Amino acid sequence: MSKKHQRPYSDEFKKEALHMLATSGKTKGQIERELGLSHGLLRKWEKRFQVNEESDKLELNEVAQLQAEVRRLKRENTRLKDDFEILKKTIQIFSTDQRR
Repeated sequence: MSKKHQRPYSDEFKKEALHMLATSGKTKGQIERELGLSHGLLRKWEKRFQVNEESDKLELNEVAQLQAEVRRLKRENTRLKDDFEILKKTIQIFSTDQRR
């Protein structure tokens, strides 16, 4: 099975592509073909990012920010559960009868 190679796109490129989508009147498919993007990539960017008009920077939209926060909290929760299990085992070891 071959591994997909993801081409990294700069924030500037994504911003320009989204701007082109908003202003050109062309379809997503046309813009993707013109820019050499894979099918559906522009739609993913449109869902995930928004252009901050004040700073003219590409930012995660609110949903993507919340999804990232949920992923971070799940990782932290897993780590804390692992730490708790280690502490429980440690307590069991030190609380057993040492008279052997």
